[in-house]
Amino acid sequence: MEFSSSGAPMTAADLDRATTMLRCEPAALWALLAVETSGAGFLPDRRPKLLFERHYFSRLTEGRFDTLDPDISAATPGGYGPAGAHQYDRLQAALLLDRPAALESASWGIGQITGAAFKTAGYSDVETLVADCVGGEGAQLVCLARFLVSTGLATALRDRNWTQLARGYNGPDYAANHYDSRLASSHQTFVDAGPPDLDVRAAQLGLSYRAWPVMVDGRLGPSTRAALADYQAREGLPVTRTADAATLARLFEVEPGRASPALRATP
Repeated sequence: MEFSSSGAPMTAADLDRATTMLRCEPAALWALLAVETSGAGFLPDRRPKLLFERHYFSRLTEGRFDTLDPDISAATPGGYGPAGAHQYDRLQAALLLDRPAALESASWGIGQITGAAFKTAGYSDVETLVADCVGGEGAQLVCLARFLVSTGLATALRDRNWTQLARGYNGPDYAANHYDSRLASSHQTFVDAGPPDLDVRAAQLGLSYRAWPVMVDGRLGPSTRAALADYQAREGLPVTRTADAATLARLFEVEPGRASPALRATP
């Protein structure tokens, strides 16, 4: 399946690299990630989270396909339909008409950076941006950090100027969906509760790839403990109900046709 990979979760080194590039506190970056994608960069089928923007495709193709398929090409935004796999259905239809424009019309990964912003995010072409976002959450974070630095929005994130960040990142209509107040609220949550545990978060992502319906939030709550216990029992692992090294290794064993993600449990 095109755009599918190992779905490698971010590591501590990935997060440190991004916050160093942005010169911001982790809580501020987590606030943005939580509002954009609920803090996870991949769907359960291991494809990057994606939103297809029909008005981008219309503009990039000069409206040639507006009449042919208004679901994927229209002068006005909207018409998204369900999140998840449906967005890839829309992307696929656009790919058959104009591949570069289709890739540029989608927002990719944990930061939902639009393919059309490939130069701003430091890439020579959109295919390279997409390949990075497919490769893993670590690369998705770097893509996001480059975009924020290049646009000057890293300063707003660092200063926790949520209104300025919302206007620049979400657009002039940010207030309509309370984007600024959601950023502020999300930031306070991470200040109060601390950052996600990356081992727990990796385990949750791995469980989601295996059809366990857990929230990827890096918190070892009752539902995550229960899912871990179920998975560990089925796999013949010690039932620790934690994201231990053996469980992480099993969750991210290399499968045929997939690259192996770099994972290490925190001692």
